[in-house]
Amino acid sequence: MTHPEPATAAALSPSEVRSIIIGIMVAMLLAALDQTIVATAMPTIGRSLGDFENLPWVVTTYLLTSTAVTPLYGKMSDIAGRRVTLLVAITVFVVGSIFCALAPSMLVLILARALQGLGGGGLISLAQTIIADIVPPKERPRYQGLIAGVFVTSSIAGPVLGGFMAEKLHWSAIFWINLPLGLLAFWMTNSLLKKLPRHERPHKLDFLGAALMTTATVALLLALSLGGPRYAWTSLTILGLVGCSVLFWIAFVARLLTAPEPLIPPEVLQNQVVAMGTLAACFGMGVFIGLTIYTPIYLEGVYNLTASQSGLALIPLMVGTVTGATFSGRLMAHMTHYKRTPMIGLTVSVIALAIVAARPVGLPLAVIEVIFAVAAVGIGTVLPVTTVAIQNAVMPHQMGTATGTMNFFRSLGGAIIVAGFGAIVMGSLPAGKAATVTMDNLATTLASGGSDIGTVFRFVFGAAALGILLTLYSLIVMEERPLRTKVGAAPAE
Repeated sequence: MTHPEPATAAALSPSEVRSIIIGIMVAMLLAALDQTIVATAMPTIGRSLGDFENLPWVVTTYLLTSTAVTPLYGKMSDIAGRRVTLLVAITVFVVGSIFCALAPSMLVLILARALQGLGGGGLISLAQTIIADIVPPKERPRYQGLIAGVFVTSSIAGPVLGGFMAEKLHWSAIFWINLPLGLLAFWMTNSLLKKLPRHERPHKLDFLGAALMTTATVALLLALSLGGPRYAWTSLTILGLVGCSVLFWIAFVARLLTAPEPLIPPEVLQNQVVAMGTLAACFGMGVFIGLTIYTPIYLEGVYNLTASQSGLALIPLMVGTVTGATFSGRLMAHMTHYKRTPMIGLTVSVIALAIVAARPVGLPLAVIEVIFAVAAVGIGTVLPVTTVAIQNAVMPHQMGTATGTMNFFRSLGGAIIVAGFGAIVMGSLPAGKAATVTMDNLATTLASGGSDIGTVFRFVFGAAALGILLTLYSLIVMEERPLRTKVGAAPAE
């Protein structure tokens, strides 16, 4: 059976391409902003709903559902098309946001956040896939800087907006803001996405495989979320969740090997570029997320900064990542050996993090800030290269599946690495202290408990350097295939 040739993006004018990209950037901002804007409003939400005990589930539930459905959106976009799938994701996200804003109790808010995550899980990977549909791989890297810019904007603006809205307006405003943003994204992308090149083929969604993978993912993320402060890592609860996750992952792999049309095609998983590129992105993004979470604790404990000051001191880390991604992306379009830039950047990043690990106490704050900025630039260089290389290595009708799979394992790997950083920090707390600690009082608890903060973060930054070293190794091993110059062309061998 022969399939018709996919339509090309020739019908799209440069202004239409820009409009689509702006629209999907707004869609990405929806998902990225929602992960940061909630953090500073959490205490206000807890007081308003009279429930602090279950407050962490407001964040955890969104993480669970958004991560679990990411590969499903990629597969669905290959089956039904990008436009329909993206509009469904935006709609589900906005509806979930409305339920969050109207939630009368913590239980309703947690359930609404789960619904919101079901929509948010598709926004980022679908946006990257749509860019791949309209921009050839050779030109695509320069748009990856815009994607990194969205995340940095959300990382900086999210906590500020969340705190302001919760204090000056009402905590529900952090969810109501998604309504105009969602409607804007829907309006900007609805008509123009009809002109997207069509690559989908007739497929069947493997519901059993999807159920197995989702269950395995949720069990693992629950173990990572609950392990440490709430339950000991060796407790029956955590071991049971990990065991359940392992069993369902084994069943999922068996399903991949035996299903007539598995959720993730074997040729995608066996693709050397997809495998190693995903590993590189997984380690790199995981270390970056871990640093953004635990560096403020380090700055508060070692340099006696306040929470707001440590947030401002985190800006070089954020800006450095965007700078590295933008620089690497623009060079990638003009270089045959495009891996060289991130290889150099990651090497410098390993050295920078090793310096902080070797001397976590005693360096001037300005020097530490410069080191963090340099490390972040190095980490940023790998992000556009891995994304574009993976998309360049698969057939156009598998673009959504490959991109969704990369984002899924990148998020899952990030959660594992962050949990590893947390285990290092929480493991240094005195017995009985871990159950009462929060991110707000962690630095104080470390100091009051007699922990040597310098020694604790020596291991944290050492682990970060090791993670970047693994990123570098994965990138070196990844094949460097020529970038295609046309949209919809077959990948080069």
